Amino acid sequence: MGTTTEDSVTTTDTGLGTTASPGAGAGATSTTGAADLDLIHDVAERLMGAMTSVIEGKPDVVRTTVTVLFAGGHLLIEDVPGVGKTMLAKTLARSIDATVRRIQFTPDLLPSDVTGVSIFNQDARRFEFRPGAIFANVVVGDEINRASPKTQSALLESMEERQVTVDGTTYTLQAPFIVMATQNPIEMEGTYPLPEAQRDRFMARISMGYPAPSAELDLLETHGSSSPLDALTPVTDAETINRVVHAVSQVHASPAIRQYIVDLVTRSRSTTALRLGASPRAALHLLRASRAFAALEGRDHVIPDDVQVLAGPVLAHRLMPSSETQLARRTTAEVVTDLLRQVPVPPAAR
Repeated sequence: MGTTTEDSVTTTDTGLGTTASPGAGAGATSTTGAADLDLIHDVAERLMGAMTSVIEGKPDVVRTTVTVLFAGGHLLIEDVPGVGKTMLAKTLARSIDATVRRIQFTPDLLPSDVTGVSIFNQDARRFEFRPGAIFANVVVGDEINRASPKTQSALLESMEERQVTVDGTTYTLQAPFIVMATQNPIEMEGTYPLPEAQRDRFMARISMGYPAPSAELDLLETHGSSSPLDALTPVTDAETINRVVHAVSQVHASPAIRQYIVDLVTRSRSTTALRLGASPRAALHLLRASRAFAALEGRDHVIPDDVQVLAGPVLAHRLMPSSETQLARRTTAEVVTDLLRQVPVPPAAR
């Protein structure tokens, strides 16, 4: 069967906890002060420093990963084998002193392996709940598209509502909670493509890409005899990440910025280049991610550049291209680039 393993850096119990909302209301006025920005900057620098010591030559990928973490979202890492997808997920997990579980998705993995199961205790003469691998702060899902649709659907409730319902009883997940899943888009034999409902729950999708020759040379030097991941120690903890997520949710997004986001997703629903445009959840995720990116840049407010930088990672994986777009061999990321050119930035947002 598919395996679920606990990472060696886990230091706290995977007991059931409560979860906080990852984002504030869109109309909230910023209450992010200098102290909050300093905290966000300090934690981000430590996290990105630790991760770049393992992930060679991919600063933009590392920054997007930290942005999704601070925004309270989930991350889908999609690329060819051997470019470091799982390594990226494990590196973030090792950098945080929190509960970490890894799930190896396989066709025979059961939903109960993910969510947990109720087992009858003969001595107590009652059913007891045994939490599954989803009960952790950081869940690394390897090759998520190799599990059956039934098992994939076990993640839907936990990723969106941060809770699990088993045998009519609901259990809340601990905060922070992030699912980092990998999938290989090339080898499709024996895989089950993620349905739209599953893809839409990932805040962003990123691709690692091949490293530059100089970075690959450094990789041979640092990874040739041993893995830097083995020497990596946590640089922050779950409680601090919770504070950062709350501080990020208070970053100000003006009415003009919110209108810009709505204009983008609305245009995606009417363009002939797409069969399916962006959902309201996509708009909300783009707002939350833009707030996190702005905070990483040291600002207490969102600007159009933040939205434009994240539009591709946040929107592209949710869109379904039309037949004409597929025949032209154009990707949804290219369609998002076209949308950014077509949709004007409101003057008040500049």
